[in-house]
Amino acid sequence: MNGDPASDPLELRLVHVDQRFVVVDKPAGLLSVPGRGPDKADCVIARVLELFPEATGPMVVHRLDMDTSGLLVVALDAGAQRDLSVQFQDRLTRKAYVALVDGIIERDTGYVDLPLRVDWPNRPIQIVCMDEGKPAQTEYRVLARETERTRLELIPVTGRTHQLRVHCADPQGLGAPILGDRLYAHGPARDDHPRLMLHAARLSIRPPGSKRLVDFESEVPF
Repeated sequence: MNGDPASDPLELRLVHVDQRFVVVDKPAGLLSVPGRGPDKADCVIARVLELFPEATGPMVVHRLDMDTSGLLVVALDAGAQRDLSVQFQDRLTRKAYVALVDGIIERDTGYVDLPLRVDWPNRPIQIVCMDEGKPAQTEYRVLARETERTRLELIPVTGRTHQLRVHCADPQGLGAPILGDRLYAHGPARDDHPRLMLHAARLSIRPPGSKRLVDFESEVPF
């Protein structure tokens, strides 16, 4: 990895290094885990393994969409992976994202509760489905209202695929797609932005074996 993030848009920054896990700041455009085929081998997990070749066991704890940037925790041993995974599964962690959405959100705070399922003919797109969808809830808070767009803090209560993106875009939710979203936005909201304007800005976890919650933050790049 190049030491100058400005020279490499896919630079992976180490936020915290522990003997059993690391927290990284993932750039938009980099996969969290390997995809199918050699052209999708470059990812957070592969880069962390290069830096920490002594890492063993499953390393994946949670994921961010390729187009989303921000904080991601990676385990360095199987025990740490189990411990951290349970924290995410049991909602013992705290996560907060910052997004720029198309349009003005009038309410200062709110809660979106819309069940989601995959749109099988159009995978990986997710859709709201009251009959077959899995429960999905998101809290939101307006950080700033700008010209024809709103800066939001998004707190996922659940962790469904594309949850924040669908809850923002769907008319039953906020009806305001995240800018730069190639799947759920349309027209200028999709095309006039170089990336998905969604960033995992804050993450709180308990280090394996500890009951103390530790907070990590990442500066929003937009």
